[in-house]
Amino acid sequence: MNGKSIGILAIGAGLLLWPARVPAADQSQPPPTGVRADKAGFLRIFNGKDLTGWTGDPKFWSVENGAITGRTTADNPAKGNTFLIWTNGTVADFELRCAFKLTPGDAKGFANSGIQYRSKVLDATNWVVGGYQADMEAGPNYTGILYEERMRGILALRGEKVLLGKDGQKQVLGSLGDPAVIGAAIKPGEWNEYVIIARGNRLQHIINGKPTVEVQDEDEAKRALSGVLALQLHAGPPMMAQFKNLRLKKL
Repeated sequence: MNGKSIGILAIGAGLLLWPARVPAADQSQPPPTGVRADKAGFLRIFNGKDLTGWTGDPKFWSVENGAITGRTTADNPAKGNTFLIWTNGTVADFELRCAFKLTPGDAKGFANSGIQYRSKVLDATNWVVGGYQADMEAGPNYTGILYEERMRGILALRGEKVLLGKDGQKQVLGSLGDPAVIGAAIKPGEWNEYVIIARGNRLQHIINGKPTVEVQDEDEAKRALSGVLALQLHAGPPMMAQFKNLRLKKL
């Protein structure tokens, strides 16, 4: 995430397009050649070997030990948030499952990343993306929240059930549980399981089996109906963000 400023959310409904070049009128195309869904309908969108199907700055992104790895160092810092973008389609109504792990690179203990969805490529040359983000960090506060990168900031904090009205105003309608208890299920420095579900104007984040946010977006002027999927590596102190077992299902 970028700035951690408080804001509101935008989402939408739609379809999952397999090749990004397929026109809107032809949305029944099969997945890319060689890709097959499992019995539950999930497609593996990372082959565990290389970054085929993804694009990002090779100074920061690679595959290590079967995991997508974004890494900055003191000698190789990111001047701004940088992203690894999935190139085989766009997402709208979907469920994404993956494992993630964050590792700070120095004594400051900072590491921040996120999964962008229904987002926009703002600068293709420099791999800059903006839009809805399933946030994650090495610290205690932001993993699991819904954030809108480069737009409206924080849309739902951990444990919140949120309604975003047609006027753009945020209402907290209820609770998914004590944020501290939800946070206690997140394992710092270890692999954690993230699930993102977007169906119509309802968005859900789940980590290690515990729902972290639930948002219903009625703001037609600002919500997104579809967009790209990407992984973030945050600017700042040295850090490493890793992802594996990325599986995507069209809803």
